Amino acid sequence: MTDTIFKVYFLIWPIAAYAIRMPSLKQKRQIEVTDSRLTRLETLLNVLAFVGMQIIPLIYVFTPWLDIADYHRPTWVGWIGAALFAVALWLLWRAHVDLGRNWSPTLQVMEQHALVTRGIYGTIRHPIYAAHWLWAIGQALLLPNWIAGLAGLASFLPIYVFRIPCEERMMLEHFGEAYRSYMGRTGRVIPRL
Repeated sequence: MTDTIFKVYFLIWPIAAYAIRMPSLKQKRQIEVTDSRLTRLETLLNVLAFVGMQIIPLIYVFTPWLDIADYHRPTWVGWIGAALFAVALWLLWRAHVDLGRNWSPTLQVMEQHALVTRGIYGTIRHPIYAAHWLWAIGQALLLPNWIAGLAGLASFLPIYVFRIPCEERMMLEHFGEAYRSYMGRTGRVIPRL
């Protein structure tokens, strides 16, 4: 019964994440992009992350196809996963609120792009990536299945490894010393002590 609750809880994330991003997506359509670094590799990695963090878990939740990879884990582990999901949703929401019109789902600089260093961005440079890491870890703890549980971690790691250096290089080119100074006082996805 608890595993069913966790499966239902898992379904909340993509719906809530889409609801959080919807205002930013609508606003983004009205802003001109001045620098886009979207590549085929990034597009492929985005699709891979989508498959691992949404499609494979949905297959697990709605079909018996992946049941062969099920395992038993203590219920408290699932509750930790649920708590991580809640923190991830809050972090995603906070990051979108703080970024406002500066958010982009890909490597882009928009017209009148500003360097945001307030709110959650005052402590970490990439809270949206941090939220996705929490989502992937939460998925592994919520879904007791070697394939569906670990698919999020396996599929998010490549996009994280690829995009962070590209994004930081782009921000350094666009904002120069202001971004370099910002990098010196903030952590990448974990606050600097």
